[in-house]
Amino acid sequence: MKQVKIFAGNASHDLAERIAEAYGTQLGDLSIQRFADMELGPSFNESVRGCAVFLIQSTNPPAENLMELMLMVDAAKRASAHSVNIVMPYYGYARQDRKDKPRVSIGAKVVADFIQSVGTSRLMTCDLHAGQIQGFFDIPVDHLDGATVSAPYIKSLNLENLIFASPDVGGVVRTRAFAKKFGAEIVVCDKMRLRANEIASMQVIGDVTGMNVVLVDDIVDTAGTICKAADLLMERGALSVRAVITHPLLSGPAHDRIRESALTEVIVSDTIPLRQENPKIRVISLADLFAAAIRNVVTHESISSLFV
Repeated sequence: MKQVKIFAGNASHDLAERIAEAYGTQLGDLSIQRFADMELGPSFNESVRGCAVFLIQSTNPPAENLMELMLMVDAAKRASAHSVNIVMPYYGYARQDRKDKPRVSIGAKVVADFIQSVGTSRLMTCDLHAGQIQGFFDIPVDHLDGATVSAPYIKSLNLENLIFASPDVGGVVRTRAFAKKFGAEIVVCDKMRLRANEIASMQVIGDVTGMNVVLVDDIVDTAGTICKAADLLMERGALSVRAVITHPLLSGPAHDRIRESALTEVIVSDTIPLRQENPKIRVISLADLFAAAIRNVVTHESISSLFV
């Protein structure tokens, strides 16, 4: 069995420490130099020759998080690592997964090409915005399910009359899969956008009267959608509204919107570190899930067994 070494980029250092601890090891010694113009230069301060190297880094903005990770992969390859595996808890640019209008890029495919071009052996990530992004890769992709961690928390609340809601039509499949774990029904919040991050109108498809509602989504960015959905669901007779979100980008007015909304709480994971405290936000760590997935990769065991 190859020796396993785990390293962290700057964007995910705290999560990486928790993953390494759950795996039973310590983070490897890695330095990332910054030149006067802020150019990045990663350097491994220990040998990785012949090792199975796992590099942990989410690629949320700024874009230098992605560049830093690619330079780390290249450095590990040039240092004769046996395999270089990316653990990308949050896959940036995943929302740009298709051409939804003329003359636009498909950012998710560009990132996939970038990852492969530097010699990555495999990618491990969680709750892609669209599962079919895996098809952009010609290397193994381990797509973990964040519900493995968040569903037990929802069950621990012992909520009666539980129903799940998708904040938009595109999230129905994700919401249905989550609701299936509880044997519960779903409703859909159908929204119309004028432009990105701006909602023109929203309506609820389904009855939530007297129900405790859980909104399910992969990303919360400006929080406009989930807050508007929560307010509308309460107007339609819901007893309470919570949200389960994997990736807390929380840009711009997101924290203020959540504080002022009808949401009882927002359950998020630690794929992206929170930039400020918020009494309505509860963070649940995915460290144990990623550590178990790394262990199963190394021992050639099933990854899907962790969440199926």
